[in-house]
Amino acid sequence: MTTIGFLHTADVHVATFHALVTERGHRDVHLVDATLLADARERGVDAALEERLAERLRELAGRGPDVIVCTCSTLSGHAERIPVAVPVLRIDRPMAERAVAIGGRIAVVAAVESTLAPTRELLLECAAGADVVIAPCLDAWALFEAGDQGGYLRAIAAHARTLDADVIVLAQASMAPAAELLADLPIPVLSSPRTAVERAIAVGTGKDLAPPL
Repeated sequence: MTTIGFLHTADVHVATFHALVTERGHRDVHLVDATLLADARERGVDAALEERLAERLRELAGRGPDVIVCTCSTLSGHAERIPVAVPVLRIDRPMAERAVAIGGRIAVVAAVESTLAPTRELLLECAAGADVVIAPCLDAWALFEAGDQGGYLRAIAAHARTLDADVIVLAQASMAPAAELLADLPIPVLSSPRTAVERAIAVGTGKDLAPPL
């Protein structure tokens, strides 16, 4: 049985990832620090913030997980490069690998501006020359912060329906339920939580996992 640690920047993610891990018969531990994302949005990811991120990862690693997933799409690219006692995974990497495997025009939907550049860079890292279209939906974030989860997801889904793309990437973990509102679209709509958990289990159990197709 694998224990997966999760570093979050919002409490709402704890229940989501706990359900995904326990349905697979594994264990989970969680650490939430909302100030990490708040400060990243305010001034970017500077050296001081990277050190705080490293401290949080080390704190979480000390609680005994076999692998850690950073669920913040703004910070997870930095997190995966920080050496700690266990592997640290970027939540959106499996999703990005799947998107570029599908190919065509990839539309990236994000409600936080600080997420846009890291997600685009990740997709281009996975496939140089990928056709990536940035499609921000920044007004929706106020609904999330106000606790209006339904309104937030409806805003994301409505925005996604306006896009001309071959695959839509929901860049933030909080957007994942919006995929259900878009199930009637004739193109794939990808979200990160489930594929990240699958990758974490594979890493934690020492099994190789090819990018999901």
